Amino acid sequence: AYQALQTKVADGQENPLALIESAKFFEVQKFCSLTNHSWDGFWFVAGGKLWKSVPADLQQVITKHMNAAARKQRDDIARANIDVQKLLESKGLVFNTVDNTAFRRVLSSGGFYSQAKEKFGAEAWGLLQQYAGEIA
Repeated sequence: AYQALQTKVADGQENPLALIESAKFFEVQKFCSLTNHSWDGFWFVAGGKLWKSVPADLQQVITKHMNAAARKQRDDIARANIDVQKLLESKGLVFNTVDNTAFRRVLSSGGFYSQAKEKFGAEAWGLLQQYAGEIA
């Protein structure tokens, strides 16, 4: 991607800020638009047979602490992104904050949100909106 940006074969890339910094993309691109259009998280999973063998009270303890660790990880990433953005700005990268209203309007009118709600179900959709705010 670095060489493609450098030679103008590509005029953009999509990566987390930490990778933009570590790959030195700031050397070959002038602008960065913060769209917040995707989110990557870590999944904690266990095989069904193993999980069912764990007593219910221990499942609750494990779930409680894994969820707490996940929230802490998300907070850590948010803080790291602020620090990396400041670092990238100090190296000359100009950040554009995108107004997501038009983007969300197109997704909504195209049926993306209704399809996602149907695919994942009302409970999951409710949890998403609980933490992300009203989506559609």
